[in-house]
Amino acid sequence: MTLIGMLHHRADPNKVKKAYAYAAAAKAEGVDFFYFTPGRVNIKQHKIVGKVYENGQWIESEFPFPDVIYNASYPVSDKAEQIIDYLFDRIPFTSHSIGDKLSVYNRINKAKKYSEYLIPFYKLTDVQIFLNMINHYKKVIIKPLSGHQGGGVVLIEKYGSHQYKMNAAEVQSSLNEKQLLDWISHKIQEKDYLIQQFITSQTKSGHVFDFRLHVQKNGEGKWVITSIYPRIGRLGTITSNMGSGGYSTYLDIFLKTEFGDSWYDIQRYLEQFAIRFSNHFDSLYGNELDELGIDVGIDENQKLWLFEVNWRPGPPNIYNVELDVAKNTILYAKYLADKNKH
Repeated sequence: MTLIGMLHHRADPNKVKKAYAYAAAAKAEGVDFFYFTPGRVNIKQHKIVGKVYENGQWIESEFPFPDVIYNASYPVSDKAEQIIDYLFDRIPFTSHSIGDKLSVYNRINKAKKYSEYLIPFYKLTDVQIFLNMINHYKKVIIKPLSGHQGGGVVLIEKYGSHQYKMNAAEVQSSLNEKQLLDWISHKIQEKDYLIQQFITSQTKSGHVFDFRLHVQKNGEGKWVITSIYPRIGRLGTITSNMGSGGYSTYLDIFLKTEFGDSWYDIQRYLEQFAIRFSNHFDSLYGNELDELGIDVGIDENQKLWLFEVNWRPGPPNIYNVELDVAKNTILYAKYLADKNKH
């Protein structure tokens, strides 16, 4: 029998919403499953004090080292990191980091095959980089290198010779060149930012939108689509992220509304892109990847653009795919365990 350990930094699995879904999926798929934290690992005895879900509650018990570990969160201390490194050297982990936005961009760009889908961007290290970009594209986005959920994204548009419009956190302002360059200089000192050409991916009613392609490996180690859904920003916002007030709807309804008779062709295109790109992207890493959230936009010419690739994406609340996600993870973990035994 395969034994899967779910590794998380929180001591109480009741506070980790998805823990129950994984325990339920494991039971349904006939594999043993327990939840544990780095602090309960006994390296000398190769034992772990974890929790198993039985009869409506999490019960503490002792386990041997599992066959595979679903590493569901980051280490929160140096000690935890040492323990996780020890386990990583001995037991297959399901999840592996893909790196920050810039390293992901450079990796795809270097491999060339999907570089046509990339939006030009650079690390914003000085004002000259900004001036080069804004003069060339007229509309650019500045965003934190390691940001998430659309936080800290600023849209800047040039009009006239030295006048600019800025949309930051839905506050719109007009600046002259000196004011803007002073603001940029301050931003650069604050933290690492990227600058990117602004791609218009808008609905007929003027809302920005993108598509989240959520893919996972299945029980055969092959990429499958868990869900594809549109994310629509509130009017006036520059990101469509759910965390900043964006919303979603069903894919077919959205495509029929926005693209009319070509809706089905676009749906098939998104599905094919999701699988093909995932296979390619996976091949660019030394460790096999297990799950990706690929964000793409479609411009007014129906060209597809790759906005971002995310590691460990979370499904939106309106979709009941938590169990689908858990099932794929459990089956993939079982596949990894069997592969490792052989």
